[in-house]
Formats: sequence, C-alpha cells, structure tokens
Amino acid sequence: MGELLDGVCAAIGAATGMPFHARDARTAHGGDISAASVISDGTRRYFLKTQPVHRRDMFAAEAAGLAELAAAGAVRVPQPVCHGVAGGQAFLVLEALSLGGCGDAAQLGHQLAQLHRVSAAHFGWQRDNWIGATPQQNGWMDDWVVFWRERRLGFQLRLAQDNGHGGALQRDGAALLERLDGLFAGYRPSPSLLHGDLWGGNHGYLDDGTPVIFDPAVYFGDRECDLAMTELFGGFAAAFHAAYREAWPLDPGYRVRRTLYNLYHVLNHANMFGGGYAGQAQGMTRELLAELG
Repeated sequence: MGELLDGVCAAIGAATGMPFHARDARTAHGGDISAASVISDGTRRYFLKTQPVHRRDMFAAEAAGLAELAAAGAVRVPQPVCHGVAGGQAFLVLEALSLGGCGDAAQLGHQLAQLHRVSAAHFGWQRDNWIGATPQQNGWMDDWVVFWRERRLGFQLRLAQDNGHGGALQRDGAALLERLDGLFAGYRPSPSLLHGDLWGGNHGYLDDGTPVIFDPAVYFGDRECDLAMTELFGGFAAAFHAAYREAWPLDPGYRVRRTLYNLYHVLNHANMFGGGYAGQAQGMTRELLAELG
C-alpha cells in the first residue's frame, strides 16, 4: 500500500493546504464495490476508498454527487476531499465520520423531503455516473416517462439480455416499456434532487443523532424513486416514513410505481450479482403488467 498511500497523502496535502503523513491505516466497511480504510496522522482522520484504476471516473462522479447533495444544505453527507490515481489504483478521500445505526429517523424523513424540493429544469444530471458497478446514464430529458423508459429500465433490460437473462423477462419487459405511460395517468412529477441509491446501508447517524447519507448515484428525477428504494431492502424506521409523508404527502399511485422504480434496482442486482434477482425482476414485471390490465 506504500506507493498508493504516499500518493493519497500528497493529494490530501494539496487539497487541504496542510501536509498529511498517514501513520495508521485500518480496514473499514466499504460496501460491495470499493475497498475502504480509515487513515490517520494521529490528529486528522480520512476515509479512503480504492478501486482498480479503470474505475477512476466512478470516484470523480461520486465526489461530484456528494458536492451536489452538500450544496442543497438539506441532509448531512461526508465531505469529499480529493480523488485521483496513485500506485496503480483509483482513490477517493472523504472526511471520516463516526457513524452508528441509531439516530433521529424523523429528522431524516423531513430532511429528505427538503432535499427533494431542490429541483432542476429537466430530468437527469450534469454527467453520467454509476449505480453500484453499473454505468448510469443521466443525459437531460424533458419527459420523465421517456427518461425512465430509455435511461433506466430499458438500459437495464438491454444489459440483462447481454448477460443471458432472456426469455419471459425480456418479453414482459418489452411489453412493460411499451405500456409505461399507463402507470403515470394523472401524475406528472417534477425533477427532484435524488440520492439515487438510498438503501438502508447508505445512511447512518452521527453520535449526536444527526442523519447522514452517502454512496450516492445522484440525478434529478421523481422523488418517489428514493422513497421506493428505502422500502426495497428495509432498514428505515417507521418514523422516517411517517415524517416524510407529513412533510410532503405521496400520490396514491406511489403504491404501484414503487414496484416500477424498484424493478430498476432489482434488475441491476441481477446484472451485477446474478442469483435469484432475475426471477424476482420477472415477477415484478408481471405484477406491473397485471396492474395495467
């Protein structure tokens, strides 16, 4: 780790204007995609994520996403410090936060609603990024249904076809794409600033209970997308959901569109991990087609 750490320390010094020489590096939980550690000089601590060098743009996109969320001033995020390449690896340095699993879930609900009030003229974002290890296309569009059909669901279905997930999944997926407008009758969302990958493992709380969100896949889209994912794998307290709905009630059609929006993530899991996710995606697709009649 010597050459990597030397380069990271130099980058931290350049970014902060204060020389940094790591005396300690300890492995930390970093999720399924990146290796992670906490580095310290005895006074200052930083959270370091690393990837193979060909994924360096992933970290540039993550840093930009965190900066976008921080600028909204709604929910606490770890501050990006620097990113680059050293020792043949890509790296991202963030402020190191002491996070626990307990805190003010209602505050997070209110703050997420505040984040979603931040809007844009179009759907998408200033750059493409990643959802897990999968590229995520964010080219600006005016029509949300077209955006979801082409940039999200259609993209994942094409990738699934390339990964050998064909048959009924592709047949029913094509039928769903064709009839997608039927799930948006009387509902036209405005572009909201989204975390984009808000499952339970991507939030936590500081020691004083302050909520923190991290590992984003930022773009401007339907706020229901973030809410749907908070329900996909669990991990969010009932107080969170109640507080969000108190701050900004949801459209009755959310019950059905929740499945549509989570289908994107289940397809992505099928494309990244295989296993039973393709079958789960097929079941969700059939459920949505049944709703359409």
